[in-house]
Amino acid sequence: MEKKALDTSIVTAGRSKKWTQKLVNPPVSRASTIVFDSVADMKASASKRMDKALFYGRRGTNTHFAFQDAMVELEGGVGCALYPCGTAAISNAILSFVKTGDHILMVDGAYEPTRDFCDKILVNMGVETTYYDPMIGEGIRDLIKPNTSVLFLESPCSITMEVQDVPTLARIAHEQDIVVMLDNTWASPINFQPFDHGVDISIQAATKYIVGHSDVMLGTATANARCWDQLRENSYLMGQCTSPDDVYLAMRGLRTLGVRLKQHEKNALRIAHWLAERNEVDHVRHPALSSCDGHEFFKRDFKGSNGLFSLVLNRGNTEALTALLDGMEHFSMGYSWGGFESLILANENINSLRTATKKDFAGPMLRLHIGLEDPEDLIRDLERGFERFNAVLNRDQM
Repeated sequence: MEKKALDTSIVTAGRSKKWTQKLVNPPVSRASTIVFDSVADMKASASKRMDKALFYGRRGTNTHFAFQDAMVELEGGVGCALYPCGTAAISNAILSFVKTGDHILMVDGAYEPTRDFCDKILVNMGVETTYYDPMIGEGIRDLIKPNTSVLFLESPCSITMEVQDVPTLARIAHEQDIVVMLDNTWASPINFQPFDHGVDISIQAATKYIVGHSDVMLGTATANARCWDQLRENSYLMGQCTSPDDVYLAMRGLRTLGVRLKQHEKNALRIAHWLAERNEVDHVRHPALSSCDGHEFFKRDFKGSNGLFSLVLNRGNTEALTALLDGMEHFSMGYSWGGFESLILANENINSLRTATKKDFAGPMLRLHIGLEDPEDLIRDLERGFERFNAVLNRDQM
């Protein structure tokens, strides 16, 4: 089959007639029990349960199979497992490839629930975690042990946004037969091709940009041929399954992912450049800007950016940050991102989330998700926020 352009694949992926039944969109197929016409039919389905065949509701229905096909086409790999949220995708992917006595390497800038999973669940299973500097590059060799089974990447990192040298890290890990996993949520399935850069398992919090409307929890893990059978079977044995209604909404979100991301990117870059000129801002941590660690890897490996980035302030305290956040009109406070709306959060002590690397930032951090609103309205909202912020700080200096 002739290779399609990305924008075409976004529209057509997962729309095989065997899933859509000649409809434009795959219908929602809800099922627990699958019934069979004969013993032979049942045995045939059981023999194909590893494939996309109706066998038992937890294995999936045509709704799930269509979405899995779409994810594999867009992101690469050979198979895609589905989970009820992004955190479940992360934890079950790791659990599928570790055993008692193993050691894993975890990027120090990982999503906070990923760190909690290592420190509170894996440790009690006898699995050791070593956190490493996101920018370690070739130095990762020094941290590999004979029992290291997984190297986990997140690029860009949560909050601090370092972009990792994924090809170098993956090449070194594969020399020791270590499985390379990547939380690829920031890039979505279209801005970074993990399997072209040495990743074995690519994880998405589909809750974010894939769904795109802040109304569904969903996770995915797409694997290459080396890892797919083990990931699929172990995730199934751990009871992982998803609602076909949620999967249908994710498939609907997928169809507009390309155009949404382009607008998120355009809006965010407009605001990031504006922030970089503000007196209150020490520097902006946006992968597309040279002020972000790993910017050179972003330019080399990524096809584009999105709406999520951070910035470091020159100064600030809790009261000033509260004044800034509490009065926002267009920015909301919330623990997610990837929807159509703009979000803002503050972090006064990023080092509380780090063990291998400590950041000597000038002041507190803000993390922004720039939505699909007019960026000039968002800039005015931020400008008024800085006025409230400065009023508190200037009052304290009087």
